[in-house]
Amino acid sequence: MARHLVLDDEATVVLAALFNGIDHQVVEMASLYKGGALSLYDKMPPWTPHLLGLTTPLVAIFGILMGGWWSASVIVLLLILYPILDVVFGDDDSGSSVNEGRAFDVILHLHGLLVPIAIVILLWQIHVTGWSQFMVLGAVSIGFSSGASGIVTAHELGHRRPRSFSWWLARLDLLSVLYLHFTTEHNHTHHKHWARNVDPTSSPVGRNLYVHVLRTVPLQIVGAWRARPVDTGRSLAVESVLILGLFMFNPAVLAGFLLQAGFAIFILEYVNFLQHHGLQRGDGERGTAAHAWESRSRWSRWTLLELPLHPSHHLKSSTPYYGLDTHDEAPQLPFGYYLMFWMALMPPLFSKAMAASKLKDSNV
Repeated sequence: MARHLVLDDEATVVLAALFNGIDHQVVEMASLYKGGALSLYDKMPPWTPHLLGLTTPLVAIFGILMGGWWSASVIVLLLILYPILDVVFGDDDSGSSVNEGRAFDVILHLHGLLVPIAIVILLWQIHVTGWSQFMVLGAVSIGFSSGASGIVTAHELGHRRPRSFSWWLARLDLLSVLYLHFTTEHNHTHHKHWARNVDPTSSPVGRNLYVHVLRTVPLQIVGAWRARPVDTGRSLAVESVLILGLFMFNPAVLAGFLLQAGFAIFILEYVNFLQHHGLQRGDGERGTAAHAWESRSRWSRWTLLELPLHPSHHLKSSTPYYGLDTHDEAPQLPFGYYLMFWMALMPPLFSKAMAASKLKDSNV
């Protein structure tokens, strides 16, 4: 067992403190990384680490097909393993210097295709086997995959040329979680008012995740309706037809679909809650990198399509994910997105961590 390790790196210290009772070999693996285990990564093509993100939807599909406790695979992945890897792999301060994005686009579209496939497999399994505790776990797992892989992909593809294949794939992913209005609200409201009081997706200091989710979901529908009433009306109509069709096919299937969609939406709104929390600008103030939180966590960046480099996305939303850069003026999150999720679930801890991080940035 791990006992008397001398650790000289902050990330490894945090790892040891969080997981003090784990096996000695695991701690040695974390220390090995500090000694240069990433040298292999430096020799790889720049798109290679982003293949790791495909683990989420692939494990989701594997878990549903295997059944039993395997159905909970993605829950274990995102809530236990990934937070550890957030710490183990540390930060990367470099941005992107990629000129050719074809391989990155292939990875992105694989995400977009795998997520609805995973949902269809889940629904078919429910139809064949009926409801059970394992199907509930499976629906939650697929929901986590839909949020961490599907909606993240839809966000990226939603900035591509309208009516293109990529754009339609984004629509399919969003329909899979009953959030078709997201592209309209995000592109026409959030990108105009980010980090302002009028933006329903930006959270002020003092608001916790649970209040934010209950407040932002209906307000985003209203915002989308105001921005594009015809498009939003069509989106809501299509979703209503889908819900009715699933109910007529099998109410249990509809229940599974709604459960995974609910968890996917919760994951999305956690990300929205995190990205501009406590960062506000005036109505006439120009948005800068200082108005969005950044995380340079390697694991979060690799598996979430560079989503943690959010300030760069806002400065030029047409930039593809493989072209995003780091910004020294951006406030830095205490940890990567996966570990921050646990903190967000505990509002007092989250508030203290964010306040400390903001104070640290202001003193730099």
